Amino acid sequence: MDRVIPAETLRERDGLAALIEALGAAQGMVRYVGGIVRDTLLGIDAADIDLATSHAPEDAIFALKRAGIKVVPTGLAHGTITAVLPSGPVEVTTLRRDVSTDGRHAVVAFTDDWREDAARRDFTINALYADPLSGEVFDYFGGLDDLAAARVRFIGDPLQRIAEDHLRILRFFRFHARFGDTPDPAGLAACVDRANDLMALSRERIAAELLKLLVAPHAVRVITLMVDHAVLAPVLPEIDATGVTRLAHVAAREAASGIAPDPIRRLAALLPCDTAIAENVGARLRLSTLARRRLISGATGIGPEGPAAIGYRLGIAHATDRLLLSDRPIDQLAMLSGWTPPTFPLSGGQLVARGIDKGPDVARILRQIEGSWIAENFPDATRVAALADAATADWLAARNA
Repeated sequence: MDRVIPAETLRERDGLAALIEALGAAQGMVRYVGGIVRDTLLGIDAADIDLATSHAPEDAIFALKRAGIKVVPTGLAHGTITAVLPSGPVEVTTLRRDVSTDGRHAVVAFTDDWREDAARRDFTINALYADPLSGEVFDYFGGLDDLAAARVRFIGDPLQRIAEDHLRILRFFRFHARFGDTPDPAGLAACVDRANDLMALSRERIAAELLKLLVAPHAVRVITLMVDHAVLAPVLPEIDATGVTRLAHVAAREAASGIAPDPIRRLAALLPCDTAIAENVGARLRLSTLARRRLISGATGIGPEGPAAIGYRLGIAHATDRLLLSDRPIDQLAMLSGWTPPTFPLSGGQLVARGIDKGPDVARILRQIEGSWIAENFPDATRVAALADAATADWLAARNA
């Protein structure tokens, strides 16, 4: 594995060269850290840049403001500020060490020791630093070898690292689903042993990690591993081997149809086909209202209608979910690609104008005509007018009988 990243290329991002200069790159007071180093070494385009600095937070703020760089104090208690650059925000965090942890929160103290800062990070592949001028990579715990071996490994004792932050259980599997091959035995054993610790976490944190995991390249393999070892059982007992089979089915259909993986769709696949369960899980994970609706829709089943009818009634996103979750022929998904559901060319007022009395009959007849319009594959306004005329004539005949 290379020990150098293309630092000059990274500095081409608008405003980044001025930022690292203001933080004292020439004096060795700032380095790239974490994902930007890891992903660059793997040839992955890294969207976010994180910097670590030996400056105290107040000194870093002063240096950036003096250089005319906008600063937002996003997490001063933990030493984090955000520099707002033309190319996007960059988080800058002061080197730190843990003073105390309780599995959910940490109290930190600032330091100027790069190795001490690396020691508090979760996995070796996330504890890589790089000089922003030379690109030289600094590796204190064997992260380069682990990256080359596609191995996700805790820094230090896995049980201790999980005790410090219980979310590391899910992070272990998420990073394994993205970068790993064979799971590290010690890390896996610790996660299985401490799975009940997940119950102490906020459901929002659990949801955020799980949804990221579900769209990782090896999600099916890793979720299978988690279910086999009952890691998710303490917080999501609804997920079992049947759900894993459904997840594999959906993932294969996504790939075959060229549709990007979607975390809510894949979560729906993991759950039983039961709307009450989907509603309960969506609420438990504190998902957004829109996400909950999709989760419940995915648990509803597909019914007999064709893809266009489903797309019209539910919207393209929900229709795509239901088709992927079903056993329908995969080519039905192509019918929705680029298709915009039409607008029903009839209103209740137009029925009243034809002679139907205002009241519940208007809504009932409107739904009846709309159903015929959908069944006939959305004919034009002329055909809809004919359907309306016929329905009006039937209504008038029944009224006058």
